[in-house]
Amino acid sequence: MQQLLAIVQETGRYPSRTAPDAAERTLAAWLQRRRGDARAGRLAPAFRDGLAVLPGWQGASRFLADEARWQDRLGALAAYRATGEDWPRHKGTLTAEEHELGVWLHTQRYKLRRGELDPAKERALDAKAPGWRAGRQRGRKSRL
Repeated sequence: MQQLLAIVQETGRYPSRTAPDAAERTLAAWLQRRRGDARAGRLAPAFRDGLAVLPGWQGASRFLADEARWQDRLGALAAYRATGEDWPRHKGTLTAEEHELGVWLHTQRYKLRRGELDPAKERALDAKAPGWRAGRQRGRKSRL
């Protein structure tokens, strides 16, 4: 822990798991384990008190950031559809927003087919974007 405190105070950043220096990679792995212990509620009080001097030592975990981004995209998809737009495409798009949402939606469908989509996310998509599985109908739009 003392090594971690020293490197953060010296460099102004946390150690990286991709650093060329093996000692820095070791510290990064150690910190990652302590962050996991803290999230699980099993961090030793000595580590908790020692790491408390470092601002934001627990960091925003990648998992939490990914989940927040997923929820943001779901909300953006629902808003996009609420404007009367058809399902966003991932190829041949007209706008950057359509492309971004189309790629995201394409990925969700792909994960569903492979059995990799979290059931909670599947339910959220069903609730906020009914019909997301089928998407656009092939061919020309009917004239009514």
